[in-house]
Amino acid sequence: MQEIHRNGSVIERFKLALVLVVTLAGFSSLAIGDTPVGPAPANLPLAADDTVAVDATRYTARNFDWTDTVRGRNVPARLYLPATSHSPGSLPLVLFSHGIGGSREGYGYFGRYLAAHGYASLHVQHVGSDRQVWFGNPFSMVSRLSGAAQESEALNRAQDVRFALDRILEPGASPLIDARRVVVAGHSYGANTAMLVAGARVDSLSRSGSLKDPRISAAILISAPPFYGMGDPKKILSGIDIPTLHITATADDIQIPGYYSGLPDRLEIFRAMGSDSSAPKVLAVFREGSHSMFTDRMGTGGSALNPRVKMATRQLALAFLDALQSGSPGALQHWSTTHADIVATFERRAW
Repeated sequence: MQEIHRNGSVIERFKLALVLVVTLAGFSSLAIGDTPVGPAPANLPLAADDTVAVDATRYTARNFDWTDTVRGRNVPARLYLPATSHSPGSLPLVLFSHGIGGSREGYGYFGRYLAAHGYASLHVQHVGSDRQVWFGNPFSMVSRLSGAAQESEALNRAQDVRFALDRILEPGASPLIDARRVVVAGHSYGANTAMLVAGARVDSLSRSGSLKDPRISAAILISAPPFYGMGDPKKILSGIDIPTLHITATADDIQIPGYYSGLPDRLEIFRAMGSDSSAPKVLAVFREGSHSMFTDRMGTGGSALNPRVKMATRQLALAFLDALQSGSPGALQHWSTTHADIVATFERRAW
């Protein structure tokens, strides 16, 4: 793993690494979602391709505009539910955290699919690092990016997820959700957020107590960047004791002058994850692709490969979720056989 600014403070290395992740991962999410807030550049098509479309009669979507009055912070969210009737407390819930520059409309191809197959999917918007970083005075964009990369924002994102879970489980909010079956998911910076609420121990972010939410029973981590400059990954991640699914690609690269993060970082996270426990974990590495092909953008990573990876990603997530419910990894093994031509590595441990 390459580290940058070795002579700087730990905190400044972490901030700079996040800013650089912001620069690439944020632009990859600039036009995500089916209801963009503000204009979307014409050269960034969204995931409206028929190959990843979900039958609109099979899911419903509802927006929430919550405010955490304790922190004085808005927490918008979008909930996808199955359109078919279900008994109260019967739906497992996936909490999704977007990458930098995203919104609650993002990763809709993922949430709609899960809802159509019997899961609730709540997509949380992090207002301190959402798509608004791209709008406004262009000369102050660096300042907005810097703000999104502060430790305080990393902490707020984890608290957003906890707050959203509190609210969606309140009586009357969505009585179909089963509070005993909650999975956190995220892409890029959102995967960092997911790791924090799953039990990652970053000392400087945990001074006021653990960020782990005991209601989280598993995690789905897509293109997870490391916690640069924050210590040994094994020390940070070894205590996570829940099942995890790791999704990446051989060309899942963040690369700009002075900074590089690629597949070796994702693999190091997988190896370190839960190493002190016997919790199951699954790794899928797609061939080639890009860091941003997991967002709603079409075309990035290859016009033919992009929709196939989107479909395979959500199918793998569904197989993982189904395996959690059944206790059997059969669906996961079937997935690896079905998508063998686009998968470079597939690995299951303790499952």
